[in-house]
Amino acid sequence: MSPVTTHPESGGTPAAVPSFFEASSPPGQTGIKAWLLTHDHKRLALMYLWAVFFWLVLALLLGLALRVELMFIGETIMPAEIYNTVFTLHGVIMIFLFVIPAIPAIFGNFFLPIQIGADDVFFPRLNLFSWYLYMIGGAFAIVSLFTGDGFADTGWTFYVPFSVTTETNVSLTVTAAFILGMSSLLTGLNFVTTVHRMRVKNMGWMQVPLFTWSLYATAWVQILATPVVSITLVLVVLERFLNIGLFDPDRGGDPLLYQHLFWMYSHPAVYIMILPGMGVISEIIPVFSRKAIFGYKGIVVSSLAIAIAGSLVWAHHMYTSGMSDVSVFVFSLLTFIVAIPSAIKVFSWVSTMYKGSILMTPPLLLALIFIYLFSVGGLTGLVLGAAGTDIHVHDTQFVVAHFHFTMFGGTGFAFFAALHFWWPKMFGVMYHFGRAYLGASLAAIGFIFHYVPMFILGMQGMPRRYYDYLPQFETGNFLAGFGGFLLVFGIMLMFVNLWMSLIDRWRQPAEADPWGGTTLEWAVPSPPPVHNFLQEPRVLDYPYDFSEVLARAAAKDKKD
Repeated sequence: MSPVTTHPESGGTPAAVPSFFEASSPPGQTGIKAWLLTHDHKRLALMYLWAVFFWLVLALLLGLALRVELMFIGETIMPAEIYNTVFTLHGVIMIFLFVIPAIPAIFGNFFLPIQIGADDVFFPRLNLFSWYLYMIGGAFAIVSLFTGDGFADTGWTFYVPFSVTTETNVSLTVTAAFILGMSSLLTGLNFVTTVHRMRVKNMGWMQVPLFTWSLYATAWVQILATPVVSITLVLVVLERFLNIGLFDPDRGGDPLLYQHLFWMYSHPAVYIMILPGMGVISEIIPVFSRKAIFGYKGIVVSSLAIAIAGSLVWAHHMYTSGMSDVSVFVFSLLTFIVAIPSAIKVFSWVSTMYKGSILMTPPLLLALIFIYLFSVGGLTGLVLGAAGTDIHVHDTQFVVAHFHFTMFGGTGFAFFAALHFWWPKMFGVMYHFGRAYLGASLAAIGFIFHYVPMFILGMQGMPRRYYDYLPQFETGNFLAGFGGFLLVFGIMLMFVNLWMSLIDRWRQPAEADPWGGTTLEWAVPSPPPVHNFLQEPRVLDYPYDFSEVLARAAAKDKKD
């Protein structure tokens, strides 16, 4: 966990807890206009939250449609052309509109300033501009569905030469991805500046909460890697309009150049997706183990190491494209090296729980699910990082399963864990634990049933991105489709449960610190007031422990 903190307003349950919308509204600033022009980091986080909910639900439904199509041989609910378009739309939404922005834009915006004792981010107007870029990028994606020859059918990677020759609306789709990348870059710039310039005076670097550290490391990757893909996407549009021959071999271009440029961003983007999720888990595990995090400095260093080393391994996506043996060896070695800091984090989380006073809650259950699923994704990533095995399973369903275990089993379940962990703080209400447990369990079981068959299909030789397949693959695809329904049902149950907590009929006010957390966000009322802190907070010296939290819990149990 991160530093024990004190604040004059901490503790206690008010008789009538205001809603977030009441608590966050300055005098005279109400209505839709006040929200659309707000500079408050908490309001912007909520605006991101509702937008991300919309995109995630849409992407889940599109993904479910793909799995229904693949449950049986031949055409089931859509023709091949529509399948390719839905496949691309699902990927673009999940990557650019959910996985990359979700945790930093929502929980980073809401809690990073509070965790370091600030009243807001350093550039509040730029923060609002980032949100508008996010919304404009999403709008471009929607518009591209209904203009030209429809949404792109290239897959979310926009691989050339197909992306520069297809007649579908690639240019508008690529423009949407470009705008979303700019939103991500500006958010990263804001976070780096905020951490450097706005930490409370007595908070040293080794007292910064681990969630904030993860966002800080991620922000540097956003700043340094995003311009690469932005330039690449611009070049694709220029090639489509001007026939300049950068990537298309028929015009004298080099498609491998595109792959290098694309993966120079897109593999670091994997860590833009997963590092904030790791930060969430590093906050949850200590709180519900009632112990300080094991290896705080190791986790900090490993976050920075992942950001650095993860930016150097892009070409392991390209073993089959033709590289020298030396290049293959170097990129394979770097891929194995980047697994070390990830393993340090997993070891630290498990060690923190060892002999801890475990309090099982929905956030902890989701964190444990994350650790298992991410570990499977990481270990299968080593199979793809070794050139010998990668050549056999490259571009098969094995890659799809690995990618989703890492990105959705990792970032997705970390997002759900963050929702359940910080929901009481954001909205000042508690949710129903039983429905949360049931939804999380169904989602985890459905996830495993959905993606484990894909590992087997990949090793049997079924290619990814195929609309149809041979009879020998039907059983695996049918099981994967069944798991997909279970996964989506579990996620929807979690969302409905959280939504119900906001309705007056089921509303249960939350304490300022319902979990017994020790970072600054738990030292302010739930939900936080407009100006976060009434006076400058005080951060106690490191190291810190949960003895006071355990004493309060024991006293409460004795009283009950």
